[in-house]
Order: sequence, then C-alpha cells, then structure tokens
Amino acid sequence: MSILEKENQLIGEFSGLSEWMDRYSLLIEKGKECPVLPDAEKTDAFLIKGCQSRVWIKAELGEDGNVYFRADSDAVITKGIAAMLLYVFSGEKPKDIVDAPVDFLDQIGLKEHLSPTRSNGLVAMLKQIKLYALALGMRK
Repeated sequence: MSILEKENQLIGEFSGLSEWMDRYSLLIEKGKECPVLPDAEKTDAFLIKGCQSRVWIKAELGEDGNVYFRADSDAVITKGIAAMLLYVFSGEKPKDIVDAPVDFLDQIGLKEHLSPTRSNGLVAMLKQIKLYALALGMRK
C-alpha cells in the first residue's frame, strides 16, 4: 500500500466519526498498535525535541532499502499520533517519505483539535521522521 493509500485509509477512518471524543478514542487505539520501542532505546538520542510529552522515534534502514520506524510515548494521545505517522511512513522508501505531502493531518482535522504544544509536537515528530528518511536515504 502506498503512502497516499495509507493516508486515505486514515482519512476514511476518522471521517466516519463525527464526535471528537470518538476520534481521540481512535487515536488511543492506534497508539496501542504502535511498534514498541524497548525501554533501553528510550534515550535522548531518539527523544523528539519540542513535544509536550516525551516521545521517542527510532528509524532503521531495512535490507530492502525501506525505512522502518518504532516509537513510544508517555502520553496516550501522543503515542496515537506517532502510531499514525509510523503507519503511513514505516516500510516506505526514503525518497517517498521525504517527498510525501502530509495533507491527511489537515483533512482529518487533527491539527485544529490539538493544543498548541501538542501541535508543535506533531510538527516535530513529522520533521524528525523526514530527517531520518533523508539521512538513511543518503546511506544507500
């Protein structure tokens, strides 16, 4: 499934929910599906700067040339946001990650329903994911 197809799937899931409490519940459920980052890897090297909560994202280049992410957070909503981003970008080619627009976040209305600090954290997570992809893409 392409990045765009994954984004469209998420848009469909969220647009089917009219109440924001239901959307937050879906975010929490997404967080439970997030590829786990072991405690030993929850270090400052993987900590996302600019987030209200503590969130760690680690990226690795697979043998297939795709980037694979794992993440964790001490806050359930933040972990859900990270899980959505990982769902969209993990397993994709570095160039595709770097070049991908992220309009789906606006289309599901996520940015407008987050506090300013959580919104800044979302931007920081997205920036770090793209930086990882850029760096790993150069290693090939």
